[in-house]
Amino acid sequence: MTGLPKAVMLFAAGFGTRMGALTKDRPKPLIPVAGRALIDHTLTLAREIAPDRIVANTHYKPDQMQRHLQPLGVAISSEQPEILETGGGLKAALPLLGSGPVFAMNTDAIWIGPNPLRLLRDAWRPDEMDALLMCVPVASAFGYDGVGDFTCDQGGRIHRGAGLVYGGAQILKTDGLASIPQKAFSLNLFWDAMMEKGRLRTLSYPGRWCDVGHPAGLELAEDLLKDANV
Repeated sequence: MTGLPKAVMLFAAGFGTRMGALTKDRPKPLIPVAGRALIDHTLTLAREIAPDRIVANTHYKPDQMQRHLQPLGVAISSEQPEILETGGGLKAALPLLGSGPVFAMNTDAIWIGPNPLRLLRDAWRPDEMDALLMCVPVASAFGYDGVGDFTCDQGGRIHRGAGLVYGGAQILKTDGLASIPQKAFSLNLFWDAMMEKGRLRTLSYPGRWCDVGHPAGLELAEDLLKDANV
């Protein structure tokens, strides 16, 4: 299929405040989960789809992130002096990512099941959608106690509501980012514009997913990985 993404953006710039003391001396993506840095679990998924480029943004304790990621072949988009949030961070990284749609992925979750990026790639229809989000049914979301972020219709068109949690993996077209004047902004702003046009779609993840953005999620994630023999 034409119009497939060739680059992966990893969001790794946050302060990790929900982790409390665990992020006092290191950035959240470097916290170990089952003997590996949290971001390395995400990197494994990214490498499995063989992208041309993998880019990560950094802000909090950037020297540690650079020392870890550069030997692994990950390009760094440094956000200094201010953090740019997901939308601003993606916009700032575009010179490294290149033109065309990209995969974008948070680095504070563990996926047990099929590679979410591969599922997104197989379902991507650029003529019909501007972004495709991988969402998780609330019942399959571990370490999460909310009601969800979205709901969807039979055609996969997404709306704000309950039932589906955004899992942190997506494909999206980036050309519209140039029209957003803010330097720091959330991708929610970008999604809302797509939603109004009926161009924001979702997939429901068939496996299990764990939020590792808080301390309790660490033990949950390690238990899930152990049960899955990963």
